[in-house]
Amino acid sequence: MISAAMEETTRRALASGALQPIATETAIVPDAGIQFLVRSASSLERKQFARERPDPLGDYEPDLYVGDVPPAHYALLNKYPVVRSHLLIVTRAFEQQEQLLTAADCAALGGLLAELDGLAFYNAGTAAGASQARKHLQLVPLPLAAEVPEPVPTEPMFGRLPFRHAFAPLGSLDDLHGVYQNLVGRCAIQSAPYNMLATRRWMLVVPRAREHYESISVNALGFAGSLFVRNRSELERVRRSGPMNVLRAVTLESLA
Repeated sequence: MISAAMEETTRRALASGALQPIATETAIVPDAGIQFLVRSASSLERKQFARERPDPLGDYEPDLYVGDVPPAHYALLNKYPVVRSHLLIVTRAFEQQEQLLTAADCAALGGLLAELDGLAFYNAGTAAGASQARKHLQLVPLPLAAEVPEPVPTEPMFGRLPFRHAFAPLGSLDDLHGVYQNLVGRCAIQSAPYNMLATRRWMLVVPRAREHYESISVNALGFAGSLFVRNRSELERVRRSGPMNVLRAVTLESLA
């Protein structure tokens, strides 16, 4: 079981130094009726250095390995997590991160969601916030933060967000791939960049136009209501602009 292996893997990886959590401060920034989480940190140099390795998710550090995920994936701890128990669900055979999700990807994700109540997401391409070339989904625990009432802050606005997106409830985790294909089709997505988010109960797809709002990188978690900035200056930029405007700036705003 992945859940049983995670705690031991986390202890081992912290002891060896393979796991290097990023310390952050969390600010709550209200906007458009949503309590956005904005986490700020300044110690990102290590993560930038890690990106220079050719394939760190394929040639991974052994202490980060959690276990196999059938039918064709394995789980790693995120080396530089902002939240505890951040899993990467990695394809065993190399596939590009820009590719659409397959039935095997969704089967692996469904198996993990059945075991772990979390928020899964996929950053399809660098313009959607991906930092690694090998295809991988990600899973973080819910709620995203104790400071806000909603486990996923933006969930009450799904279907009403002010930019192009598609949302659907999940009747069953066995429906993941079919729902994904439907949402991608509704957004007229044929390739990257886009973001996908999913829980046991729903799925959301958002087409992307660009990675950054000014200097701020936005990945799928932004559309869950959780932004990450590198310093206080970027935090103040989010406050002045409004988190929803940050999201609008990196998406395709007009509805098809």
